[in-house]
Amino acid sequence: MTNQTERGLPEPDEQARAHSERVEAHIRRAIADAGGALPFDDYMAAALYAPGLGYYSAGQARFGRGGDYITAPLVSELFARTLAREIARILDELGGGEILEIGAGTGHMAGDILAELARLGRLPERYRILEVSASLRAEQAETLAERAGGLSEHVAWLDGLPDEPINGVILANEVMDALPVKRFRMDGQQVREIVVSDNDGLRLDLAAPDDGLAEAVATIEAAIGRSLGSGYTSEWSPSLTPWLGSVGDSLARGVALLVDYGLPRPEYYHPQRSAGTLVCHYRHHAHDDALVWPGLQDISAFVDFSLAAQAVTQAGLDIAGYNTQAHFLMGAGLPQLLEEIAASDSNRAVELTQESKQLMLPSEMGERFKVLAATRHYDGELAGFSQFDHRHRL
Repeated sequence: MTNQTERGLPEPDEQARAHSERVEAHIRRAIADAGGALPFDDYMAAALYAPGLGYYSAGQARFGRGGDYITAPLVSELFARTLAREIARILDELGGGEILEIGAGTGHMAGDILAELARLGRLPERYRILEVSASLRAEQAETLAERAGGLSEHVAWLDGLPDEPINGVILANEVMDALPVKRFRMDGQQVREIVVSDNDGLRLDLAAPDDGLAEAVATIEAAIGRSLGSGYTSEWSPSLTPWLGSVGDSLARGVALLVDYGLPRPEYYHPQRSAGTLVCHYRHHAHDDALVWPGLQDISAFVDFSLAAQAVTQAGLDIAGYNTQAHFLMGAGLPQLLEEIAASDSNRAVELTQESKQLMLPSEMGERFKVLAATRHYDGELAGFSQFDHRHRL
């Protein structure tokens, strides 16, 4: 593990350091119980989700300027308000329905969506949030009370996906990238699995792959029509297909909008991306060392949107659109929303126009983030894909 100071990462305070040491001790016990090594996806799951310890379970600040990274809903209210306009059209087409948001972060997106839908006179029958973190639920409730006022009484929290599938819209913004991934490295034509072992501290080692990983890499190479090449390192998400299957099971009629950073398979496994797509965020520093300060940093990987599209189809849903975030927001009505704001408050419109650049510019979030739309028994047009639709790239 590279020393964190060599990467220019800030040192945690005493309390945070002690917490990370508890997380590392938990992981080292898991390694011992596993016989000396953990597959990387098991390590990632422990570092992010171990009850009371993991990054998403322990209650520390994660999002925004005071956390480790910033999401689109925190960049600008324009993101959620534009999304709300697409949702309003979907609910109109369905004759009503509800919204289910999976992993609502700080609650900013939910609050801004509800407030915009109220302005449009298109409030859903109910807004449900699937959130397993008690600390995030509390933060979301506070944010909703602040940003959506009395509308927060329409929100209910779930511990898991609903027992009965919904009619309406399912939202997942930056959820798929946090699903645990397996990592691998090619040794000639052989696949080697990257594992985490304990040798007076956490370290990365190589081991024989399990059958699922070996088969997945063979499928990837067949799909892209070439060998990855010796030394090639990358990721595969074994959780993505079953997770999207569960999302599909939760949608009776309507649209699922999945927003995340990722690439179609030929670009994901491009020769120039030979070090993989793993990215860690710690106090707004992005790096690739997943062993630094376990429990204090986010660990994620880009989404293979070709795999996501296959999983959606296997779940019995239809792919209704695939786009960059910038093209989706343009089609869904962000320019028109800015014009409406400018008509009543030109100073605010100038501020929001500056914020929109981070959402839209290719050098910011505009091209790195993608939107995948999946539908069931829904024939209405999705405006976010009316100008551009890149399904052919999947």
